[in-house]
Amino acid sequence: MSNTSNFRDAMRQARNQALVGPNVIANALPYVGGGLVITALGTYGGLGVIRNNPGLFFPTFIGALIVELILFFVARNVAEKGNNSLALPLLATYSLLSGYTLSGLVFMALKTEGVGIQGVGIAALGCGVAFIFARKVGSNLSDADGMALTKTVSLGIFALLIVCLTQFLFALFGVYVPNWLEIGISGLGVFLFVGASVVDFYILPRTYRDEQYLPAALSMYLTYINLFIFILRLLIAISGRD
Repeated sequence: MSNTSNFRDAMRQARNQALVGPNVIANALPYVGGGLVITALGTYGGLGVIRNNPGLFFPTFIGALIVELILFFVARNVAEKGNNSLALPLLATYSLLSGYTLSGLVFMALKTEGVGIQGVGIAALGCGVAFIFARKVGSNLSDADGMALTKTVSLGIFALLIVCLTQFLFALFGVYVPNWLEIGISGLGVFLFVGASVVDFYILPRTYRDEQYLPAALSMYLTYINLFIFILRLLIAISGRD
């Protein structure tokens, strides 16, 4: 959910600008794909901890989450300064930790009747469909429409972040939202991150030069990881908890 700050920075830089990096997305895509593969490895490792030593998972989850948040800001800062040799291992570590913290949700999906491994596949497929849709729409947005969509999505994701943090704090004390509200939150998250995927194709080429592919890759990575999370949450909410 950290790409709310990405949106605000990008909006300031992209306002009234022509393309500065027409090939930056193409340059970033291999790193987005590599980050997602590393995330899958982290998720696999987390699933192993949950199955073999479940008591160890929660404290390591909290530790990984804290380090992940710190790494995000450090890696983004290093990447935007153009120090790719240092940024790349930082981003790889961030992706691995992101996968570890994602494993709890994936485990819940796997044990939820009606979701299972096919639900995980549907969430991944949904991200692929969103990419195809976003590439077609986002690349052809006018400046007025692109900036309006960016502002709307940015505000929506900021509000969603507040809701999810509140929900997480309540969950720590054993207070869970009703299932209908979970469906609503998850559905809104899917909608907003599909919008964010469109925004990426409009704003990244106006924000980053072709050689600044790593910060662009980080922005796209965050979009699709969060989209995957909210699709999976939505499937679990529809199929699972009462």
